[in-house]
Amino acid sequence: MLQIRHALFALPATLLMAATPCKGPATEDPAPNTLSAIEKKEGWKLLFDGKNLKGWHIWGRPGTPGNQWDIKDDAIHLDKSKKEHGDLLTDSSYGDFDLKLEWKISPKGNSGILFYVYEDTARYKEPYYTGPEMQVLDNDGHKDGKIHKHRAGDLYDLIASSSEPVKPVGQWNAVEIESKNGRLKFFLNGVNVVSTNTVEDSWTTLIAGSKFKNWPDFGKFSAGRISLQDHDCEVWYRNIKIKRF
Repeated sequence: MLQIRHALFALPATLLMAATPCKGPATEDPAPNTLSAIEKKEGWKLLFDGKNLKGWHIWGRPGTPGNQWDIKDDAIHLDKSKKEHGDLLTDSSYGDFDLKLEWKISPKGNSGILFYVYEDTARYKEPYYTGPEMQVLDNDGHKDGKIHKHRAGDLYDLIASSSEPVKPVGQWNAVEIESKNGRLKFFLNGVNVVSTNTVEDSWTTLIAGSKFKNWPDFGKFSAGRISLQDHDCEVWYRNIKIKRF
């Protein structure tokens, strides 16, 4: 081995340079809450521009984003010190969609990304009475982390993630929720962690075996609002974009 090393060091500098891969100029990450030219061409739309909460409102209060949701560090941020409470919903409803975003949770934090939420406060107390949820959680710090199907990336109380590629508390996690023709897929940090079908009998069976079994309209809608959950824990969301199918 010693002779081989000496032989390598004896090679002409020009040969060593030729054997070394060339690196191009360093590239910077795109600015948060923006769309690339390709994304625009593909039909992606921003749900948050990093400047204001236009297009969002508190559950049951159209036109009111609430004072507990603010903008911090280029993200939608839940300030748990505020007395006001309420989940944040999109003004628009979505049927088949591809949703991407990033989340960051506080120590011992809990939140969630709900979809197909039917906003009717006369019939439903909260968004989770109708909308399924992708769990957002500090797995190690929050008590829900000890409950099967309640951990980060899970289809909350219905399907546990096939793996747990979640990053540590304080780091950004990339999420994709894709729902098309009843086929539902969750991706966490690029890994497909949940796959199911919401129009097959198996979906009804899943609900019947969950905490939602006594809520007749849970998981029944094929269109609805996107919701960010106020679970009285500090949480951040950014780079929220959606594409309709």
